[in-house]
Amino acid sequence: MPDVRQISAYEELQAIVKESGKEFDRELIADAYLLADRKHRGQKRSSGEPYIIHPLSVAAILVDLGMDTQSVVAGLLHDVVEDTDCTLEDITQEFGREVALLIDGVTKLDRIPFSSKEEEQAENLRKMLMAMAQDIRVIIIKFADRMHNLSTLEFMSPQKQRDKARECLEVYAPIAHRLGMRMVKETMEDVSLMYLDPAAYNEIDGHLESRSKTRGQFIGGLRSQLRERIEPALGHEIYIEGRVKSKYSIYRKMFIGGKDFEEIYDVFAMRVIVDTIEDCYNVLGIVHDMFTPLPNRFKDYISTPKPNMYQSLHTTVITKAGVPFEVQIRTWEMHQTAEYGIAAHWKYKLGMSRKQSDSRSLDERLSWIRQMLENQADTEDVTDLVHSIKSDLIPEEVFVFTPKGDVINLPQGSSVIDFAYAIHSAVGNRMIGAKVDKRIVPLDYKVKTGEIIEVLTSKETRGPNRDWLTMVRTSEARSKIRAWFKKERREENIVEGKAELERELRRSSISMSPELMNYMVESVGKRHNCSTADDLYAAIGYGGVQLWKVMPRIREEYQRIAKSGLPQEPPAVVSAPAKAKKVSGGVLVEGMDNCLTKLSRCCNPLPGDDIIGFITRGFGVSIHKRSCRNVPRDLTDCPEPERWVNAYWEGEVRDDFKSTLHIVALDRGGLLLDVTQQLSALNIFIHTLNCRQEKGGPNAVISATVSISGLPQLQSIIDRLSRVKGVISIDRT
Repeated sequence: MPDVRQISAYEELQAIVKESGKEFDRELIADAYLLADRKHRGQKRSSGEPYIIHPLSVAAILVDLGMDTQSVVAGLLHDVVEDTDCTLEDITQEFGREVALLIDGVTKLDRIPFSSKEEEQAENLRKMLMAMAQDIRVIIIKFADRMHNLSTLEFMSPQKQRDKARECLEVYAPIAHRLGMRMVKETMEDVSLMYLDPAAYNEIDGHLESRSKTRGQFIGGLRSQLRERIEPALGHEIYIEGRVKSKYSIYRKMFIGGKDFEEIYDVFAMRVIVDTIEDCYNVLGIVHDMFTPLPNRFKDYISTPKPNMYQSLHTTVITKAGVPFEVQIRTWEMHQTAEYGIAAHWKYKLGMSRKQSDSRSLDERLSWIRQMLENQADTEDVTDLVHSIKSDLIPEEVFVFTPKGDVINLPQGSSVIDFAYAIHSAVGNRMIGAKVDKRIVPLDYKVKTGEIIEVLTSKETRGPNRDWLTMVRTSEARSKIRAWFKKERREENIVEGKAELERELRRSSISMSPELMNYMVESVGKRHNCSTADDLYAAIGYGGVQLWKVMPRIREEYQRIAKSGLPQEPPAVVSAPAKAKKVSGGVLVEGMDNCLTKLSRCCNPLPGDDIIGFITRGFGVSIHKRSCRNVPRDLTDCPEPERWVNAYWEGEVRDDFKSTLHIVALDRGGLLLDVTQQLSALNIFIHTLNCRQEKGGPNAVISATVSISGLPQLQSIIDRLSRVKGVISIDRT
């Protein structure tokens, strides 16, 4: 016997379908309801209500959003494949392939084992984005599902409430923003905020509630003033409404931007909706004549639409009484797109205006989805996809211009490097500098709306710098930089990746034989689609695999092998002898306790170098690089072989070491200054720095003695200085 709540929910869905005025296939929707009811029978939600109420509510939301029959049917059946014995083949047979594909797009990959919750979330997200790229209705169905889930969060445990709210805030709300679905975005953000920061939510709610009466009177008065001036000028009636800023938007300005509630000028706004674009600009002139506009508070999103196709004129003005408020001016078509975004395509049968359809098809409007998936193609870390959504789809954007006047939109906080790669990967790879409004700026300069940016390039493709990965904001730039290193610098990537891993192993006090190291790196690499140890080293080197993802698995495998002691396992762990203890300089000497050591000046060994010790007469042990010219190649066939002893760097060396670099470069003005600036940017302490002209040649020779922590840092310094204009060679002396 159906529950009363179930009957009521189904009747409400039927009423919404009827009132929508759209031509739905009601028989198909009824069949979908009967199947969902049969499959979910006996299942309960956390709230205790019959499970079928959830798909009924999802379907009702989809009707409100203006979606079509197939979307509503898929909404009713979206959980039957995931939670019951119903299969996609059953759906295809009864409702067609189109509905089956929509359901498959929102079905989680629950039957596949994942190594972590983050990996599971990322793979489900990738699957959904791939389905979105084929049919955008997939994500709209997912939005409806999430919106109803948010409305029942009160029945979940506090931890689940926070997890669901955070996922909506960080993943689904940014996607809704990019699709222009303001109502969906703001609903998700406000409800998520209520569970993630209830104190802040209640404070904002209190501010709004205490001012609701005076705000209502103020809006009513403004509406009358605007109508009295605008309608006679245009010669026809217009629509004017007041809107209150969403709680989450206020939260970002108050608690992240550090503003008081009274300092937020656009808490409420007047929205004027007219018939034509010409009317929009006419109304703007009337508003500026009636009230005093605040400087730098005008935005023209009609001539420069946002990436989600939002169009409107925004201006902030102030009354004679000193009260600031925002006015938004748009056409009806712009208003429908602003409220429903991509869903307006179905709700109003608008598609796009002639001007928009000539320049951008529906496919092009969704090209960012494919771009986001392509940006992840060169990384073996699936969780990067979640980070990309958080960084690339945030609401805050900047609009900057090329010297030719083309508009490039970027997330707030993007650097000039992001701008270069947004134009083309070849421009980014050849970039040597940038000008903002005809002024030279550093490469980590954060661009601002309205700036004109010129990228300075070289004729040769010098390629990016590894440091750029820390300067860029967008996943597109990061992906293109990684792709360049992956393709052009494999050997360098292997060296860099191996050095990074070895440094992390030393930090974790893990020491092992080369054979065991190779075995474990290959074992871990297979989880990241790397068939050999070098493949994994290269992936770490160019950033395709994050080191923090690799280390837990290596530690786990290392501890398992160390405990088992089985002969068939890889070679036993090799570590410094038990007698060796920490000594000065961070060096362990085999067979000696607390002996005096010194680093030889002939080769200046650094942590990371392969070293050996020589027992001196009365001055302790002198530490040399194995490759030092003073170390015999064959220790068994040399004078006094007993004086050569094995030495190791202590697991975590904290000391600083001096190293001298010999730099040869074309002599020019400002060369020494450029070298000094690069070292300063790396926070390197300079002991000595001198420059002289090479005898009989055009080159300058610079000698720089600096303090460093080890070989990896030295290599980083050499890489940085190699990119200084005119540098020919750099040697460690």
